[in-house]
Amino acid sequence: MTTPLTSVVPEGGSRGGVIVIQEAFGITQHIVDVCSRFADAGYHAVAPHLFHRAGDPVLGYDDLKTAMPLLGTLTSAQIDEDVDAAATALSAAGIGAGNTAIVGFCMGGTVAFHTAARLKLGAAVSFYGGGVEKGRFGYPSQIEAAGQLSTPWLGLFGDRDTGIPSEQVEELRNALSQVPVDTEIVRYPDAEHGFNCNDRPAVYNEAAARDAWSRTVDWFGTHLQVSSGGIG
Repeated sequence: MTTPLTSVVPEGGSRGGVIVIQEAFGITQHIVDVCSRFADAGYHAVAPHLFHRAGDPVLGYDDLKTAMPLLGTLTSAQIDEDVDAAATALSAAGIGAGNTAIVGFCMGGTVAFHTAARLKLGAAVSFYGGGVEKGRFGYPSQIEAAGQLSTPWLGLFGDRDTGIPSEQVEELRNALSQVPVDTEIVRYPDAEHGFNCNDRPAVYNEAAARDAWSRTVDWFGTHLQVSSGGIG
């Protein structure tokens, strides 16, 4: 089954590529907007549709009754297949692994972390990715997988995220202390889960979102193997 991809190409050529991994609600307008923002920053953005095996639904942010069983149908093997489809699309566009980043939000943050352990890419960023202490989708916990990281990884977390306690985040920080690639964890004291999503006013935190986006783009700029001249 072919993985559907949402792809946004920057005008004037790409400085690199980024695989954008969705939240638990599908390829929402917010995820499309994130892809467009990366394209505006010069990156060819590709978002694989992880729910395509279930009809590719897009859910409302209050529809956890539908989202949670849908998440339960996903396996790590299926997710990895979809991520690899996005990487293949970027490769076909002339963007190699060293010049490819992955960024994910919510469940996508979990996927970004485990992709950073499975593949050697240029950079990876997780926004409030769960499964820190207990694995999800058939992946081990992030703490267990930390030693396998082969891609520089940035983790962005909110201290008011009731699903990812700060104590777990600090345990992950400790687990990452000896890995051979660059890692960084940033905690936002006033931010909740989903703080980057401006379509969710109940949890959106403009200051945290702005800082996190800036750090993400900087992380790409530091770690991606941009071709000479900056555009490849």
